[in-house]
Amino acid sequence: MADHPDNQRYVAPDWFTRNVLNPTVKGLTRLGISVWGSRTLEVRGRSSGEWRAVPVNLLAIDTVEYLVAPRGHTQWVKNLRVAGQGRLRLGRRIIEFTATEVPVEDRLPILRTYLKRWSWEVGQFFGGVGADADDDAIRAIAADHPVFVISAR
Repeated sequence: MADHPDNQRYVAPDWFTRNVLNPTVKGLTRLGISVWGSRTLEVRGRSSGEWRAVPVNLLAIDTVEYLVAPRGHTQWVKNLRVAGQGRLRLGRRIIEFTATEVPVEDRLPILRTYLKRWSWEVGQFFGGVGADADDDAIRAIAADHPVFVISAR
């Protein structure tokens, strides 16, 4: 499991994201419409045990699938660390999975690929570091962006 620093970076969603964008993307994925790889991640809350849902971008590299947290150490990240499993939903299709956090030192190629695909959407959360940044710049922000490899159950 990756290191968990005491001072974890988290960028809270603004009003528009919470009240318009996320509900819209969740609604579209519920209808089976994926917006650039979007899915609804469902994971049990670490305290309540209730299912929590949030839109995410599912990244596939070759045959491996990843969840990347562009906003940092979010509630879904903390819940997934505890639960170790969840569900991805697109329309009526539900994939149950187990999740393993990728160590910070192994995140570089995953983050670079994620930024190549979605920097237009999430680039603002990476502190000015883009897909074309040098390896040291991406390594410097890797601990701020948890990554999970997921495996269907």
